Amino acid sequence: MADQNKPGLFEKGGKLYWLHSSVDAFDTFLRVPGTVTRRGAHVRDGIDLKRVMIMVVIALVPAALFGMYNVGLQTSLTYGLGWGFFQLFWYGLLKMLPLFIVSYVVGLAIEFASSQIRGEEVNEGYLVTGFLIPLIVPVDVPLWMLALAVAFSVIFVKEVFGGTGMNIWNPALVARAFLFFSYPSSMSGSSVWVHAPKGVDAVSAATPLAIAHDGGLAALDAQYSFMDMFWGFIPGSTGETSVVAILLGAILLVWTGVASWKIMVSSIAGGLLVGWLGQVAGATTLPCYYQIVMGGFLFGSIFMATDPVTAAQTETGKWIYGFLIGALAVVVRLWNPGYMEGMMLAILLMNTFAPLIDHCVVTAAVNRRAKRVKTA
Repeated sequence: MADQNKPGLFEKGGKLYWLHSSVDAFDTFLRVPGTVTRRGAHVRDGIDLKRVMIMVVIALVPAALFGMYNVGLQTSLTYGLGWGFFQLFWYGLLKMLPLFIVSYVVGLAIEFASSQIRGEEVNEGYLVTGFLIPLIVPVDVPLWMLALAVAFSVIFVKEVFGGTGMNIWNPALVARAFLFFSYPSSMSGSSVWVHAPKGVDAVSAATPLAIAHDGGLAALDAQYSFMDMFWGFIPGSTGETSVVAILLGAILLVWTGVASWKIMVSSIAGGLLVGWLGQVAGATTLPCYYQIVMGGFLFGSIFMATDPVTAAQTETGKWIYGFLIGALAVVVRLWNPGYMEGMMLAILLMNTFAPLIDHCVVTAAVNRRAKRVKTA
C-alpha cells in the first residue's frame, strides 16, 4: 500500500521539488488556485497580478495588430509592391513573430531559472514586458541583439532587485535603451524602420520625427499629413505609430482601473505645454499637438509611464510625475540635436525620481496636517 503521507513528485521533499516553481507556473497560468483563501477573514478582489497583466496585454493587442499591418504597408509603399490587405498583414506578422518568440523565450527562461534558484513562484510580470519589447524596437533589429537586450534587462533590472514588483526602472524601456546606446546604427537613422524584402537592397524611410527635426513643418507636411500620423500610416517602431490603436488600449486600461488616467493626462499636458513654448520661442515650427502623434510619445504615456511598479504612487505625485515626463520628452526633442526622441529617457529619468516625488508629496501633506492641528 502506498504511503499516504509521501510527498508528491514536485512537492517539498519530492524527487523533483527543484522544478516546483516551473511546474506551478504552468499549472496556474490560466487560473488562480483555490488555496488562496482557506480560513479567517479575507478581502476578496477580482483583480490580482495575473488579471492585471493579462489586461495590459489585451490593451496592447490593437497596437500590435495594426503594427503588423503597417510593417507590410510600409514595405509595400517603399518598394512599390502593390500588396493587398492580407499580404500586408501576413508579411508583418511573419516579421514580428520572431521578435515575440525571442523576447518571451529569453525572458521567461531567465525568469524561470531565477525563481527556481530563489525557490519562489514565477510571477506574471514578464507577460507584459515580453509583449512590449518587440513593439518599441525597429522590426529589422537583429534577433541576437534583441536577445542580448532582453537578457540584460531581465537580469540587471528585475532579478537583481528581487523580481516582479521590485524593479526601479521599466524593464522594456531599459531593453530599448541598451540597444540604443550599444547598437545605435540598428536603432536610429532612416534605414532601420522598413524591412527590405529578400534580395532587395534597403532604402531610407525616415520617420516623421526625423523629417521634422531636419526640415521643420514644411518638410513634414510635404511627406506626411497629420492624419497619416494620427492613423499610423508612417514608419516607426511597430506599436508606436497608430494613435487610434493606442487610444483603444488606453480606454480599456482606464475603464478597468489598471492604469492611472492622471499620469496619461498630465503627461500629454506637459508635452503640449512645452511644445507650445518651443513654438513661441522659435525652437520649432511644429504646432504643439504634433508632438503627441509623432514618435513614441503617446505609446510611452499610455503603456510605459503608467507602469504601477515604477511610477509615482501618491495621487498628487501621479500628476507631477506624468507632467514632468511629457515636458522632459519634448524638451529633449527640441533642444537636444543629437537625440530626436526623448520619451524613453524622460520615463527612465522620472522612474528614478518617482520615490522622491512621493516622499515630497507625503511630507508636504504631513506638514499641512500638523499646521492645522497646531492652529486648531
